[in-house]
Amino acid sequence: MIGGLQALLWLVLSAMNWSAESCALMVIALGAWLTGGLHVDGLMDTADGLAAGQERCLEAMDDSRVGASGVLALLLVVLLQAGALIRLGTWGPIALVMAAVIGRMAPLAAMARFPYLRQGGTAAFHRRHWRGTQDWVPAITLIVLLLWGAALWGGGLLQSLALVSVVGLGAAWLVVECLGKRLGGHTGDTYGACLVWGETVTLLSAALLFPALWGAG
Repeated sequence: MIGGLQALLWLVLSAMNWSAESCALMVIALGAWLTGGLHVDGLMDTADGLAAGQERCLEAMDDSRVGASGVLALLLVVLLQAGALIRLGTWGPIALVMAAVIGRMAPLAAMARFPYLRQGGTAAFHRRHWRGTQDWVPAITLIVLLLWGAALWGGGLLQSLALVSVVGLGAAWLVVECLGKRLGGHTGDTYGACLVWGETVTLLSAALLFPALWGAG
């Protein structure tokens, strides 16, 4: 839904002759507005927590003040996403939808693999109503089947989409594993961080692959 709205905004602005640079910034801003900044807030809190060290990690995540590590993480993600979208050009809408879908697989993987570290928090409701394999196995199975079909019978473009999806999913899984093992589980903040990095790596891999194989947009 969110990726679709971002893609729609990109198409509308492009039809009004907005530059790729302007489109990139506007769709990033729209994504933050639609989510209430929840995911990037989790990204910043996670960065601050990791910078505080193992013993004070969760305490630092709870602190409402934003530290230098959080600001740096946000700046890095915005620059990476904007640069990728500018490079993608007319491929931007496709990549936005892919990134939104793949990024949202990360919290599901985190819920399936690791315990939840807090009793409360904004993600506690979702964790309490987590249905395990009923929630994530159908989604993962569908993605795997689509990728397998694209690799076997699809043309070059479908194979490129499949490759970008594999890279994005792999990156999201890696972040889930690294954070989960470092902290001994996950929180709502780390769910958001995993989602954002999954989106970002998907956009970057698309920016590297699509223009190289199919021409700049």
